[in-house]
Amino acid sequence: QVQLVESGGGLVQPGGSLRLSCAASGSGFSINIMGWYRQAPGKQRELVAVVTSGGNTNYADSVKGRFTISRDNAKRTVYLQMNSLKSEDTAVYYCCVDGVQAGWPKRYWGQGTQVTVSS
Repeated sequence: QVQLVESGGGLVQPGGSLRLSCAASGSGFSINIMGWYRQAPGKQRELVAVVTSGGNTNYADSVKGRFTISRDNAKRTVYLQMNSLKSEDTAVYYCCVDGVQAGWPKRYWGQGTQVTVSS
């Protein structure tokens, strides 16, 4: 079984910054893509950013130029640096990891961390 432990959420003023982290633990799981999704109240969960094992990245248009995703493969950890935060970034942020386990594709989700942008 794989567990994803997230940290770094909180309350920040508009224009501020936060850094989210998500560490994957457990054996027998080969990680390919790591990413972040978010879900605001009353809205569907949406992709924020993903990064492949080779370092290729993809971002939602709404966060391009403000958020940066990165990963440390040795630590099996993915990060999301969020700058110039806006009130519309307020949401629960979920870490998501895609990989292969026992020869089958598998996806795991973190428990979610709240990010609130408010003055």
